[in-house]
Amino acid sequence: MYADRLPTAVRQLLTDLLVVIWVYAWIRAGLWINDTVEKLAVPGQKLQEAGAGIAGNLTDIGGKVGRVPLVGDQLTSPFNSAAGAAGNLAEAGRQQQEVVNDIATWLAVLIIAVPLALVLFAWLPLRLRWMRRAGVAARVRNDPAGKDLLALRALVSRPLSELTRLGPDIAQSWRNGDAQAVDALAALELRELGLKPARQV
Repeated sequence: MYADRLPTAVRQLLTDLLVVIWVYAWIRAGLWINDTVEKLAVPGQKLQEAGAGIAGNLTDIGGKVGRVPLVGDQLTSPFNSAAGAAGNLAEAGRQQQEVVNDIATWLAVLIIAVPLALVLFAWLPLRLRWMRRAGVAARVRNDPAGKDLLALRALVSRPLSELTRLGPDIAQSWRNGDAQAVDALAALELRELGLKPARQV
């Protein structure tokens, strides 16, 4: 999970903690946005409750007026129409709540998904790649053949400025099988990965 060398291990640990805190902060921000936007649904909720209450009262009144002999049916019609209008008002309030809830959900998902995507597709692959490389290097660093592979990788991937510090003929020394050159190159590759050099036998 972490390097052998303390500075690299501390840097990795701090980076991991920052990523966790960053993701947590964005999740909290997404939930906060969701809660804030959902407050916009309160007027719709009140409109639905008011419309439903008025529709229910008008329906009750219409039912009572409908029992009046001879003219009951004629008197009920305006109340039924008004109750229908109040029901439409309640439906509009319900639809407004649905729209607000959908917007709140999608905003929260968007706010959380973008940082999570950055973590999953940018930071995590790099972290897993380092763990895989460091794990293989740690396993082979004490084997002569493993040291040779690490030395070869250093020759291929390290900058020339680092290689020339080991000596102007470091590549030739490696080709000749010089143990000190192989150890120096392997140590260079291991240091780049944050790992300690192989044990000296």
